[in-house]
Amino acid sequence: MKEYGLFINGEWKVTDEKIGIVSKATGSEVALISVAGEAEVKDAVDAAEKAFKTIHIEPYRRYEILMKASRILMEKQKQMAEFLVQEVGKPIKEAMAEVARAEQTLILSAEEAKRMTGEMVPLEGAPGCDNRWAFTMRIPVGVVCAITPFNFPLNLACHKIGPALAAGNSVVYKPATVTPLSAVLLCEIFAEAGLPDGYLNLLTGSGAKLGKLLTEEQRIGFYSFTGSPAVGKTLLQNAGFRRVALELGSNSANIVHHDADIKLTAGLCVKHAFANAGQVCISCQRVYVHRSAYKEFCDEAAIHTEQLVMGNPFDPATDIGPMISEAEAIRAEEWVNEAISQGARVLAGGKRRGTWFEPTILTDVQHGMNIVSMEAFAPVFSIVPYDEIEEAIDLVNASIYGLQAGVFTNSLEIARLCAMKIETGGVIFNDGATFRTDNMPYGGIKESGIGREGPQYAVKEMTEEKLIVFKF
Repeated sequence: MKEYGLFINGEWKVTDEKIGIVSKATGSEVALISVAGEAEVKDAVDAAEKAFKTIHIEPYRRYEILMKASRILMEKQKQMAEFLVQEVGKPIKEAMAEVARAEQTLILSAEEAKRMTGEMVPLEGAPGCDNRWAFTMRIPVGVVCAITPFNFPLNLACHKIGPALAAGNSVVYKPATVTPLSAVLLCEIFAEAGLPDGYLNLLTGSGAKLGKLLTEEQRIGFYSFTGSPAVGKTLLQNAGFRRVALELGSNSANIVHHDADIKLTAGLCVKHAFANAGQVCISCQRVYVHRSAYKEFCDEAAIHTEQLVMGNPFDPATDIGPMISEAEAIRAEEWVNEAISQGARVLAGGKRRGTWFEPTILTDVQHGMNIVSMEAFAPVFSIVPYDEIEEAIDLVNASIYGLQAGVFTNSLEIARLCAMKIETGGVIFNDGATFRTDNMPYGGIKESGIGREGPQYAVKEMTEEKLIVFKF
């Protein structure tokens, strides 16, 4: 069994305390990784601060490093994907796709390194200022702390590390406790790409312990966090005046109007509901279907679901792998059973086997049920009929979350109404709430978080706008 250390100031550091990394499919330990403590957190921030202050990487060099890292990543695509299968449990075809997306995220970040521009400020338009010029510059914040979740441990890390480096910042990187293997390989890739020592530092271990230590470290200028709303709120409170970007939870909704292609839409909703065993922030969780199309949609969704293959994630034919832990699978089972006891009906699935939970569709649900109102983060979605589009919009908005929503319709009038009235960070038409490309501004409102990801937008978040004024 291989042992991995922390990556601090360009060196791998092994600590006395270690934790086992478990294959989500077999339950067996596949690796050991060192656990960071207070001393290692200080060392990592020391290294990041020193690198930022003493090693200037000009923008074009940042571009070159990020581009080289993207190429090396694809050279190691199979190895990285196998790590993702082991530590996350996602099917190999989804793991390979995540690596390919991460390559694009790094390329997009590289391109932003060459676009660090400000703007001219027309001071001449103010009285008595025709002898002054002014412009703005974007200045890196310094040390960025990147805290990533388990579900897309590689691509979401690249969404934080890539823009941070492109903007000229250094990084302290804390991956999810259960998914550090992809983080280790990613740090190796950046070192091979020529990133100077100290610009990327890896800390692994308990999220609660390290999160507290990292937010107490005043030299960190920016926190980029993806995870649960509870942890995000705590981080926001502890950060004080320092800036944060939070991508938190969701129970994403989709509206299916009667004029949509029902068979095609049902297939898309099933695909979006069960990818990565439903462990996606914008997973299709609630589907509101016009009553005239409700039965057809339910029938088609059940047919598509029955065709999915649940099994060994290393098998290219597998569609549904295990969940991240048996505890999470048990929670999903409890929520489904709770809904059934309150009158919900199972249209497909509903059974658990260890860490595997069958792709499940529920009908006859009520808004107050956990499986509807909270973030399921499991391979489960519910179908609810509606009569008028205003009713559907109200149902979508009746949530503490507001990340993305999907609307399937061919009516421009209904599309316009939904675009204006739905309370989410993004509204996707005719491709579902789960659609995301890595160059779009991605983020939510309400308890889905603050700030936007996507390299172009994250670079702006991770820089300060400084005004420069000349008097002649």
